[in-house]
Amino acid sequence: MPVRSVLRMGHPLLRQVASPVTGFGTPELRALVADMDDTMRALDGAGLAAPQIGISLRVVIFEVSRNPRYPDAEEVPYTVLVNPVLEPLGDELEDGWEGCLSVPGMRGLVPRYKRLRYHGSDIEGRPIDREVEGFHARVVQHEVDHLDGVLYPIRIRDLRDFGFTDAVLPSGAPTAPD
Repeated sequence: MPVRSVLRMGHPLLRQVASPVTGFGTPELRALVADMDDTMRALDGAGLAAPQIGISLRVVIFEVSRNPRYPDAEEVPYTVLVNPVLEPLGDELEDGWEGCLSVPGMRGLVPRYKRLRYHGSDIEGRPIDREVEGFHARVVQHEVDHLDGVLYPIRIRDLRDFGFTDAVLPSGAPTAPD
């Protein structure tokens, strides 16, 4: 499957709410996920949402496992999540540096819920229901935001905590998701 171009911040599709998936296990959905996977891996991303490659459907993928861009990050299992719903577990927020393939070369300090439950379906329509925290929770929130037309800079509280990666982060500081 081909590596797709990733839309950049400012593209109108990235500001739209994506449509729910209605057909599971279809050749079209399988091809979309394969393209997303190839694109995410080619760019060493931690996740990717379908709107980032120009498809306005509620599909995200994510995984962190021995990624050179996140050497100290906890592992996050490979997941294809279709029609996700997020439910915060408590009010506790945690600040963390994030980047995005649609906002290349930039990082920002973003508050996210520390713990949450997410549910949806896999590519075949089988239910997924997990409670997660920390980095895993951050990655899921970042990717699902894309499905609602939200890019991480919108969530930054203080724009002094937003800039080019090499200018705002000390060497070796952990970042997420991208």
